[in-house]
Amino acid sequence: MPRAMRSIDVQTGRRTMPEIIPNWHPIFVNFTVGLLATAVMLYLVALVLPERWAERTRLVARWNLWLGTAFTVLTVVTGLQAYNTVPHDGPAHAAMATHRNWALTTFVGFVILSVWVVYTRLLRNRRESGVFAAALVIGAVLLTVAGQRGAEVVFRHGVGVERLPDVDDHQHGAPVQADSPEEEDDHPH
Repeated sequence: MPRAMRSIDVQTGRRTMPEIIPNWHPIFVNFTVGLLATAVMLYLVALVLPERWAERTRLVARWNLWLGTAFTVLTVVTGLQAYNTVPHDGPAHAAMATHRNWALTTFVGFVILSVWVVYTRLLRNRRESGVFAAALVIGAVLLTVAGQRGAEVVFRHGVGVERLPDVDDHQHGAPVQADSPEEEDDHPH
């Protein structure tokens, strides 16, 4: 493994991360995306439910929004750490900067939405409005674009991966001699 891919505490010499990933960002980002996307979906579903079920659905949506925003703090911190430490070239740096900018904009948007819910629901005891639902949809679009830009950093530019596969190693559909019974579909795994 390349030395730059190892996360070792310089002071103690101990590993701080499993060797397969260079930082914590890929772990936290999944919680951010899952919780915030679920919050948006639940808020939108609550719009069409009978009030008895809508209120329960909004309660779950609020908790997903708040937890997702809390995880996003960790996602942003680890993302900025990754931005400043993972090895990359010029084109990858440009892609990383674009992802960072979309991600920070998305983060600010969801912080505003979380505060909006605290103010509206907890301090004023009112329901979230249609304007809030529209803002959630905008937040979901921002989240999608930020996620796509992050995927581009990894999958198009190879940032944060140990190695790229040798594409000349094999071809799908070509006959392969199976060496063990675990290999299926004429394709060793």
